[in-house]
Amino acid sequence: MRCARRSTESDAGSASLEFLTVGLLLLIPLVYLVLAVASLQGAALAVEGAARHAARVFVQQGSVDEAEAAAERAISVTLADYGVSADAATVAIICEPRPDDCLTRRGFVTVRVDAVAALPLMPALPGLDVPAGVTMSASSTAHVSRFRVDR
Repeated sequence: MRCARRSTESDAGSASLEFLTVGLLLLIPLVYLVLAVASLQGAALAVEGAARHAARVFVQQGSVDEAEAAAERAISVTLADYGVSADAATVAIICEPRPDDCLTRRGFVTVRVDAVAALPLMPALPGLDVPAGVTMSASSTAHVSRFRVDR
C-alpha cells in the first residue's frame, strides 16, 4: 500500500498548474480574436453608415457644392462615431444619368466609402505608413426626388 500512496502524492497539485497553463494558452488567442472581430465589425458598420448617410444628405442639398460639403461632414461624423479615422477613408461620388450634374431630377447618386480597419495590437507594416488592417468598403445609392426645387 505504501507504493500506491507515493505515486499519488507525487502528482498532487499539478492538475491546477496544467489547467492554468492550458487555459492561458487558449484564452489569449480567444481574447485577441474577439477584439479583432469587434474592430472589423465596427469598421464595417462605420463605412456602411457613412455611405448611406452621405447619399441621403447629398440628394437633399440645393447645389452640388453644398451637397459635397454636407456629404463630407456626414462621413466624418459617422466614421468618428465608430472610432474610424476619416483621414484614412476614401470617398467616391458617382452621379447617374448625367455625371456633370449630380442633382438632376430623377437621377441617382451613389456614394462609396472605403476605410482601413486596423487590427488591434498590430504594428505598422515595415516600409509602409499604414497600420496592418483590412479594407472595408460600402456603397449606397439615393434617388433625387422628381419634386426637387432647383435653387
